[in-house]
Amino acid sequence: MHPPQTLTLFSPAKINLFLAVTGRRPDGYHDLLSVAAPLDFGDELTARVEDPKAQAASQFTLECDDPAVPVDGDNLVLQAAAAFATETGWRGAAAFRLAKRIPTGAGLGGGSSNAVAALRALNQLGGARLGADTLAALAARIGSDCPLFLPGGPVVMRGRGEQVEPLPAAAAARLHGRRVLLFKPASVGVATPWAYGRLAATGAYLPAAEAEHRLATWLDGRAGVEELLFNSFEAVVFRKFLALPALLERLQREFALAPRLSGSGSACFAFLPADAPVAAITAAIREAWGTVAFVREARLV
Repeated sequence: MHPPQTLTLFSPAKINLFLAVTGRRPDGYHDLLSVAAPLDFGDELTARVEDPKAQAASQFTLECDDPAVPVDGDNLVLQAAAAFATETGWRGAAAFRLAKRIPTGAGLGGGSSNAVAALRALNQLGGARLGADTLAALAARIGSDCPLFLPGGPVVMRGRGEQVEPLPAAAAARLHGRRVLLFKPASVGVATPWAYGRLAATGAYLPAAEAEHRLATWLDGRAGVEELLFNSFEAVVFRKFLALPALLERLQREFALAPRLSGSGSACFAFLPADAPVAAITAAIREAWGTVAFVREARLV
């Protein structure tokens, strides 16, 4: 059977339910312990095999329906494609088209998810040249957040993010299908290198032993996900971007939510009870952050 010539893959967003940055490593990266979960909301990436001779200018090309998204070598889709070709020796060509829904600079993992979708697409289009372990190692070289998108469900991340294992089944069952509201101010994006730099400057780390203890306690019990929520980046991001904690405090006070930052931000999220007044919550978000604020309901998968 010949490999397909065109493939469209879903590229999910993620949220970090627990994100403890525990210290800086000698290689300049940071160690972390995190629980991350993909969502049923995300982008779509289409990959189409092309004639290499007809695409002489470049082996891979990218188009995107969002003009703000770079479509050159700065985009992780093209970086992932180049890494795949180098790893496998594949000499084919491919054209990518990205339908972008995940906001950038949000801490929702859009770029990393797109990169993994590109790797998966090329691996199928190229005849399944890479096994699961090799694919995971290649994803880790592209970006620390990339490997979390390979298992297809909630994961525990360690190291700089490249050590990924599925969340135990009983804990994953507590998360599956939970409704969550995502929201982000249109004018605020947080650069991840800046956020890590501020953590390093302030030393606002959670000790590894304490982070592991918090996670183990949650895994061993039956507490809801709200008991797990934590994010080290809030200590530095909220200090600079005051509109974030101001709104989160309001949502907690007026709607009894437990909103948190995802990743390094600036997107936030809150789990929604069955009777949550979503329209009123959305109105409060847009009153605080403007009518162009990103607001989207999703579910954990």
